[in-house]
Amino acid sequence: MRVVRDAWDYLLDGANWTGDNKLLDLLLQQLLVTFTALGLAMLVGLPIALWLGHLGRGGFLAINISNVGRAVPTFALLGIFVAADSWGWTGGHFPGTAGLGPYGRAGAATLVALLLFALPPIITNAYVAVREVPLDVREAADGMGMTGWQKFRRVELPLALPLVMSGLRLALVQVWATATIAALVAGPGLGRVITDGFVRTRYGQGIAGAVVVAVVALLLELLASLVQRWLDPTSPSRGVRSSVRKDGMPVGGPMVATAADPSAPHQ
Repeated sequence: MRVVRDAWDYLLDGANWTGDNKLLDLLLQQLLVTFTALGLAMLVGLPIALWLGHLGRGGFLAINISNVGRAVPTFALLGIFVAADSWGWTGGHFPGTAGLGPYGRAGAATLVALLLFALPPIITNAYVAVREVPLDVREAADGMGMTGWQKFRRVELPLALPLVMSGLRLALVQVWATATIAALVAGPGLGRVITDGFVRTRYGQGIAGAVVVAVVALLLELLASLVQRWLDPTSPSRGVRSSVRKDGMPVGGPMVATAADPSAPHQ
């Protein structure tokens, strides 16, 4: 119980929150690395996965290539990238990282490792989401004379959004939790509080850092869940009363309903 009390006292002490390399500073560093890695993974993975899902080919190859980042332990990737940078393979520093706050040598290595770690759930969910759009809905859109781009934008994407967002939510929480180990290679984030606490036998400090990581993970999960629900075209919050029509066809918003029913007027 003493360790729990020490952790509580550490969290209540304002001096532990403000200042360089204190809780708030390290929290912002880890959030910055997490969302930067997630954003880059979205820019790389989403266009490829959505387009391959629309075409219906190449998904198996893309998913398996992206899973390389999941097969290799993230800590091993961190060590490799930091070592490569130290040996001068990247010119002494990762290009473009000077002056980016927490992105120094280890920060850039962390960013690259987390980017590779975030790609598998994003690519897999986005590809599967588009492929699972009902064939009847696709054929109805074709019958209306929609172009490939129109069918993707008005029909496939609205129905795919919930599963796409599910992949982003999974990637966000995984990346946030994994970013904590960056401290093992002198990287940014709350892992410093945890490792310093246990190395110096200040167990209350280590547990306090772990509690902050866990609480933020829960908050990110909650926020992502709310966004996913809002993006779901069948959600009551979007004003759609039912996700299934009387004839069994899914409803994904006005354009999807129109595509599913060729007799319905255009909107």
